[in-house]
Amino acid sequence: CSVLPGGPIICCTGSLPAPDPQQYSSMMSLHILFLILLLCLPACLMAGELQRYESLLQAPALSLPDLGGKTRNLTDYRGQVLLVNFWASWCPPCIQEMPAMQRLQDRLAGKAFSILAVNVGESAGTVWKFLGKVKVDFTLLRDSDGQTAREWEVTTYPTSFLIDRTGTVRYLAHGAVKWDAPEMVRIIE
Repeated sequence: CSVLPGGPIICCTGSLPAPDPQQYSSMMSLHILFLILLLCLPACLMAGELQRYESLLQAPALSLPDLGGKTRNLTDYRGQVLLVNFWASWCPPCIQEMPAMQRLQDRLAGKAFSILAVNVGESAGTVWKFLGKVKVDFTLLRDSDGQTAREWEVTTYPTSFLIDRTGTVRYLAHGAVKWDAPEMVRIIE
């Protein structure tokens, strides 16, 4: 096969017209969507698995702005059980688990428990738009460059860490979890 400058692609079996730029753009969009779905696939396949975190390590540092611009630090939550959830608005399992997280927050109101939901790589406008569709009132943080997610070794969305009152990671979950299920509430309490 050979390509003539400015002309069609010539192959041994004949010639084909040069690709249409609009079709090429559409194909690239489909490829990007496919890659996004592949990123979410491991989380979908492992949905609901809360695994004991055997290493029992202190949680990595976390210092990120909330949607109001106030910086929140993990150390501010010492003495509380903490659910740290990494998510994105384009991730279906992330969206699926948000209502259960809100019900968990409501159920444990007044107890030493908090949720920090860390949005990875999206603008504040995108997160606010998301909140117009999915109503939650737990703390949302922005990891706009994804650096914190890398430090926490997040490879799928959603990924959640359950941290005890001393700041030790006790459980890890890849994929959507039904956080308000009785067995989850028992683990957290």
